[in-house]
Amino acid sequence: MVGTFKIITLSAALEEKTINLFEDRFHDGGAINVDGATIHCWKHGGHGTQTILEVVENSCNPGFVHIGSTLGTDKLMSYIKKYGFGSKTGIDLNGESKGILFKPENMGPVELATTSFGQGISVTPIQQIRAVSAAVNGGNLNTPYIVGSFLDSETNSIIKDNKPHKDAQVISAETSSLVRYALESVVANGSGKNAYIENYRVGGKTGTAQKVKNGAYLDGNYILSFMGFLPANDPEIIVYVAVDNPKGVTQFGGVVSAPIAKNVLTSAIEILDIPPSKEGMPREYTWIDKKYILVPDTTGKTKKEASEILKNFKVEYSGVGDTVIYQSPEANYYAAEGETIKILLG
Repeated sequence: MVGTFKIITLSAALEEKTINLFEDRFHDGGAINVDGATIHCWKHGGHGTQTILEVVENSCNPGFVHIGSTLGTDKLMSYIKKYGFGSKTGIDLNGESKGILFKPENMGPVELATTSFGQGISVTPIQQIRAVSAAVNGGNLNTPYIVGSFLDSETNSIIKDNKPHKDAQVISAETSSLVRYALESVVANGSGKNAYIENYRVGGKTGTAQKVKNGAYLDGNYILSFMGFLPANDPEIIVYVAVDNPKGVTQFGGVVSAPIAKNVLTSAIEILDIPPSKEGMPREYTWIDKKYILVPDTTGKTKKEASEILKNFKVEYSGVGDTVIYQSPEANYYAAEGETIKILLG
């Protein structure tokens, strides 16, 4: 479950103030040695010198080993348990598992290092959803449930009505705000770019977990995951996507699972009627990406002026006259280069 568990380590270190997202630096040379064991970064040669925010954006394992070391075993494990790992969530489903964690007394430097980025432990998807929800909703750890209410079959009256129940305050609202900022930056600038939705604020974290059989890691056999939520400033929905051992693809969660999560979140926008936002982080693009840019304002301009202003787009005119009285998409929303902008003249 490497990757998404890093959110827990990050939030704990931010809460304890052992790291600063923007000021602290970590140099990733491609690997880190911990008590004789070598832990590699997914990027050959490493990411070089990074801020802690960039460590999160890049999902850098050596960087998270460093973050975990600033906490130490006792602190990190205390937060893992506060987030509900190692215990049942109390969800209204049978057969729930507690998961498997290291016992603190059996944890040496290597176990601390691997736990920091989620390797060597086993947790359930509902535990992850519950914990990450707490990390981004202001710090409130809630009991999850499936059934909203129970009705009397004859009278149709409500027998039981389930409501969110707060179990604990795990981190402060201020720390939760920093976590949301970092995870929105992962989607805008980092490994979660394939979950970016133009004009909406999406936060998330990728995961690439090597599978285990008979106590040994399987070569080339991974569970690729992505945990995403929106709006990043005030989350309404969180989605966890895990793909077990996909074939014929690059083995990274950001490549395989993030696009699936994007499709689910895009549907949720329509179902929940979540409004677009002009706030949030603009995406950083590479030369192979489809580029989205802010649509300029052409209202009040002449048809000739509008054509010049919108030279990066196709323009479709309607109406009679020479002055722009309306445009769609509206100004200051993102649209793909070459997309059609509809202009009403009057």
